[in-house]
Amino acid sequence: MLQNEKRKYLILLLPFALLILLFELMPLANIFINSFRNPATGSVTFANFTTLFTSEYYLLSIKNSLFVSLLSAFIGIALALLGAYAIHTAGDRMKKFYITTLNMTSNFQGIVLAFAFILLLGNSGILTTLADQWNLAVLNNYDLYTTSGILITFIYFQIPLATLLLYPSFDGIKTEYKEAASLMNATAWQFWTKIGLPLVLPSIFGTFSVLFSNALAAYATPYALLGNNYALLPIRISSMFTGDVVQQVELGSALSIVMLVLMSTMTVLSNSLLKKFRKGV
Repeated sequence: MLQNEKRKYLILLLPFALLILLFELMPLANIFINSFRNPATGSVTFANFTTLFTSEYYLLSIKNSLFVSLLSAFIGIALALLGAYAIHTAGDRMKKFYITTLNMTSNFQGIVLAFAFILLLGNSGILTTLADQWNLAVLNNYDLYTTSGILITFIYFQIPLATLLLYPSFDGIKTEYKEAASLMNATAWQFWTKIGLPLVLPSIFGTFSVLFSNALAAYATPYALLGNNYALLPIRISSMFTGDVVQQVELGSALSIVMLVLMSTMTVLSNSLLKKFRKGV
């Protein structure tokens, strides 16, 4: 009886296993093989990776991606913590409203998000034009089509995602903990550093890893905003696979492996810090 049930579950899992094989494992294996392939002879070589780490053209895309991903993740986490705490302390009706709004805004990204920011903060955007007419110096030298433009769009879609991931962790901070801390004359700073923060820190580590990967792999928003004029890993990889004149599949595959390694490193580092923190606690 038990064997029949196992077979039934395995049969039901087959379509999903096939999808994973065809659209995840096989492309990943193909990218890995191509990254070590010589485009001229087809032999195994490390030349593709040597080219990536000796050419400023490719190094710049790695540096820019790391900078934008790390900074947007840090700022996103910091602002999301405030939002998550606001949801935690809100009433049931307001909590539902907040969560519904966050669900909508977290899906507002890609080309639509880039277009919205162009309408607002582009060279002829609504806010830019109004600031010019009212002689406001705030946006006089602001240029959306630079690193700051990429950052502000990334932070915009990082905040709702981070808030949705963080707010459940605040439910672990019971009212009894606050009351007990108050009876012991603990200050708000002491409560959050000794009790509150340790309870939400595991979620912060996990969320930071998600935000970093989310920003590192983002393609549609920066491409719609700047096209091929800005050096980011996803844009460079795309141009190598879909080049109008010459395709550089091997270099594109090597750059894809670099991006995967960066994501994996952040995940491993986040998990390692979390384990050390738990041991310390």
